[in-house]
Amino acid sequence: MLKSCFSAAVLLASPFASAQSGGVTEEPIVERVADEAPHRWTVGLALSISDSAYAGEDTRLRPFPLITFEGERFFWRGLGGGFHLFERGGFTLDAVASGRFDGFDIDDLGRRELAANGVDARLLEDRDDGLDVGIAATWSGRAGEFKLRALADATDTSGGYEIAADYGYPVHLGRATVVPAVGLRWMSKDLANYYYGTLDEEVARGVARYRPGSVLVPQVGVGFLRPLGAKWSLFGSIDYKFLPDELTDSPLLDPDASGSAGFRIGFSRSF
Repeated sequence: MLKSCFSAAVLLASPFASAQSGGVTEEPIVERVADEAPHRWTVGLALSISDSAYAGEDTRLRPFPLITFEGERFFWRGLGGGFHLFERGGFTLDAVASGRFDGFDIDDLGRRELAANGVDARLLEDRDDGLDVGIAATWSGRAGEFKLRALADATDTSGGYEIAADYGYPVHLGRATVVPAVGLRWMSKDLANYYYGTLDEEVARGVARYRPGSVLVPQVGVGFLRPLGAKWSLFGSIDYKFLPDELTDSPLLDPDASGSAGFRIGFSRSF
């Protein structure tokens, strides 16, 4: 299977990135093919379906285009990119930038559900998406792939940061590759408070103060990729994030929410 096809699947095959939106930017946990041409483009179209934990929002459905580029140093992977700072053997150290799509519009949440949580939707503010920058270290080998990322908000949307660790092991089933994986995301208090707590301006209007503080979010998932001829590929992922009590107790979430599931599927063509 071509490395370019793997790069095309980056928005889908790795189940560990954006918590709610289903928009992801990580590289799939797959084996690399060393003898491929280093400069390859891939374009495609994908669909993200996620079960939102926010009160009354239910399901998010988002189609989005895929454009990826893999160079000797620079890479662009759908909704983010970066630069290889160091590569040796199975170890890679990258400087990265990626979109964070955890934001939401208050109008998309349910007024009745928020009211049941004691919150007047008219007093709430939207939560904006942002841009994260940071460092990603990847170790790849026969035992699979381990990735450690440290990302900080570059747009001062939340002012927070995140540290994430993911492990996956590729299983080849004929021409298809299936990647079971597990991961952990540690969200700083500023990041968690912005997306799951109530803001100072909301509290000033009479909304109850809620601050979850820093949290650890475990997650599991499986990604897959299936070449369709020499240029086309089908790829996707299913993942589930286990939300801790600090988040599920938020008045912005459904009271019976315990996690968030996501499904993504798409087609791509390499050049």
